[in-house]
Amino acid sequence: MSWVMDANQYVFVHGMRRTRSILEHWGDNPWPVIRTWLLGSCLIALALLTAVMIAASTMTPDYGFHYGPTVGAPPSPHLVLEVLGRNSLVLAFHAVACIAGFIAGATLPLSAARRTGLSKFIHEKARPIAFVWVIGCTCLSISIQTVALGLVGSTIAWDEHISVPLLMLTALPHALLELTAVFLPLAAWTIASRKGEWDQLLAATVVTVAIAIPMLIVAATWEVYVWPSILSAASPWGS
Repeated sequence: MSWVMDANQYVFVHGMRRTRSILEHWGDNPWPVIRTWLLGSCLIALALLTAVMIAASTMTPDYGFHYGPTVGAPPSPHLVLEVLGRNSLVLAFHAVACIAGFIAGATLPLSAARRTGLSKFIHEKARPIAFVWVIGCTCLSISIQTVALGLVGSTIAWDEHISVPLLMLTALPHALLELTAVFLPLAAWTIASRKGEWDQLLAATVVTVAIAIPMLIVAATWEVYVWPSILSAASPWGS
């Protein structure tokens, strides 16, 4: 048992030291790394928005429900917190997937190398299972968001008597910003997986979440206070 504890402690200490070293290295010149994450996340966000537009154009509106920002309570800090809370849950989900990638790609192989027998076998088999879990979570998140946002978009477009493409255009400033923010951890995971740099993912999780939070605050504020006016101006009912 003490040998197992020593192996676990070694993996933990090694992972923390490596993470701190990576953060210090990025701190010397952070922009090249951050730029790559932002570009990757933005591409994922644009792909999702395209999928949402297609879904919204083909889905039946949710008659009887009003999701539009021009209907209901006036803009308030409380609404900003509600939007921020929903987006933060998605960000947290993606951050956990990124941490799982770190565990599967960096710590499990290191731990397996210091074990023998059945324990070694279990750790070796856990790695592909963890990879499948991360990929499954990513696909599930994108699928759920496509369907949910597609239904909401279809209903808002119907309520406001505008086309889905026009609706997407009015929502693009905050939608692109918030989706880019929530997909930052997954962009880091994708880039690390292609390069085999699994040991960077824990540090990447910390940095991407820190970058995403202020982006989400700006996006939520825009959605609550600015988007209703843009949507009202685009709608024939608002003009």
